[in-house]
Amino acid sequence: MANYTAADVKKLRELTGAGMMDCKKALDEADGSVDKAVEILRVKGQKGVAKREGRSAENGAVVSLIADDKTSGVLLELKCETDFVAKGEKFLAVANALAAHVAKTSPADIEALLASEIESGKTVQAYVDEANATLGEKIVLDRFAQFSGGYVAAYMHRTMPDLPPQVGVLVELDKENAEVAKDVAQHVAAFSPKFLSREDIPADVVENERRVAEATAKEEGKPEAALPKIVEGRVNGFFKENALLDQAFAKDNKKTVQKVLDEAGVSLKRFARIRVGA
Repeated sequence: MANYTAADVKKLRELTGAGMMDCKKALDEADGSVDKAVEILRVKGQKGVAKREGRSAENGAVVSLIADDKTSGVLLELKCETDFVAKGEKFLAVANALAAHVAKTSPADIEALLASEIESGKTVQAYVDEANATLGEKIVLDRFAQFSGGYVAAYMHRTMPDLPPQVGVLVELDKENAEVAKDVAQHVAAFSPKFLSREDIPADVVENERRVAEATAKEEGKPEAALPKIVEGRVNGFFKENALLDQAFAKDNKKTVQKVLDEAGVSLKRFARIRVGA
């Protein structure tokens, strides 16, 4: 039996992020050499990448990067299979490196991001595959948001104290107001609006809500003469639920988010909300 200690297993786990049993097997194969075990895990990890393709990656982290002058920012989700890997330093280092790369290169979309070169001769896809091999889990990068031009701020929310942020929000105002940016970002994190304003909701979505509202009212036996008013009321309720500017503000439900912005003299240009796995 190879000669190694619990400290060697711990060190190997910290170096690679691999599971305990995988580390023990690698140390057995390496006759107790941590350096050789690292190489063994990397080789086996690369061989296992294809096998992991069909597995589910529903854990992970959301990371953000805001420029020092607050005029640009990045929000990025990196997914993995287990919360053990999600809270590991190596996984988070990969996520933060990817966010920094987005900030530097401003890719047009996820396909452009994965095809871009993050290191000399290495694409982002290859970089993610390498993390997949090193960490021994399926690692997935398929969402990011990047804003620039206004005042950009982020809010990161932990659903569990021992895990990295699972919800991230990026907002862009037309002018600087740190307090309003934070309040609105926290509101978005809590209420998850789908659109910025009612005008942003596609016409076919609104029309479908109108049809459903009318059919429901008829099923309930509402008077024919009252239907238009009832339908409009229910469509307005849909707007208040899904359009951020129409929502009742989290800190004061007597005001809409639009009212809060108006009172502060700022406009919200856009927002992005990412929840791991959702």
